[in-house]
Amino acid sequence: MQFGLLVPQGWTMELAHIKEPMEAGETMIRVTQTAEELGFASAWLVDHFHTTPTPSQEVTFECWTSIAALARETRSIRIGQMVTCNNYRHPALLAKMASTVDVLSHGRLNFGIGAGWYEHEFRAYGYAYPEAPERLQQLREAVQIILAMWTQEEAHFAGKYYQINGAINQPKGVQKPHIPLLIGGDGEKVTLKLVARYADACNIGNDPASVRQKLTVLKAHCEALGRDYESIRRTTSTLCLLAESDEQALAQLPAALKARLGDRLNTALIGSPATLRRRLEAYAEAGVQELLLRFVAGTDLETLRRFAREFIA
Repeated sequence: MQFGLLVPQGWTMELAHIKEPMEAGETMIRVTQTAEELGFASAWLVDHFHTTPTPSQEVTFECWTSIAALARETRSIRIGQMVTCNNYRHPALLAKMASTVDVLSHGRLNFGIGAGWYEHEFRAYGYAYPEAPERLQQLREAVQIILAMWTQEEAHFAGKYYQINGAINQPKGVQKPHIPLLIGGDGEKVTLKLVARYADACNIGNDPASVRQKLTVLKAHCEALGRDYESIRRTTSTLCLLAESDEQALAQLPAALKARLGDRLNTALIGSPATLRRRLEAYAEAGVQELLLRFVAGTDLETLRRFAREFIA
């Protein structure tokens, strides 16, 4: 199993203790560079404008401009979005942005996209927030446009929500046949069918049991469409807090976060090295190929180093 890092960019308040914005930005870069040195396979940024669980005045760095910076501040780690919100940018523009970043990163971009969910954020920034079925229909059209922009000399598309007419996208990126496309979300009837039809990777579930269930559904969609299930890279995400003992780890976990996690405390990577090894085995047995980690102590470089010594070396 490979490991990815969910980069501290402020969304979960992990930069709130750094009051100077430039230092917060440098911290985000420094953590990513350290992950690269330690052998993490990938680094991921969320596409959000406001902090969670509630909006605040704390720093949250914008996803795509930060991705471009990381592309030039790193050399080998893959970089991506977990995930781009389709409705925040026109898909033709997204395709162009991704192609540019793929060149700037020398072919290290993973392109993640989803339908979006943070209603407060949509409305605060003036975006319409249609019901989920309509957002998924928009996503379906968007991925078709993006793939056309990456593979055709002049892209045309006439849909209900989006239209492009002879759009030229040069450069198209470095990777062949195109930049890897990850569709995030695990709705069984629509989203996973979109993954089976269009995506090179997925991000599904929030514990080994839900991962296994969602991958069973994805495999069925692949069989129905004649798609090779093994050609889809399988990822999921979890929290990580490594300590000497399970009791010590739970004691270090903020009370509000512990309450939000609920039953997921029993499957997240929270505990001693032995506990984490057992839980990693469960994720691997469920079919996960790459596990994306959000470290509770997100800016603590020694936390990254300790995890790498235990599980990456």
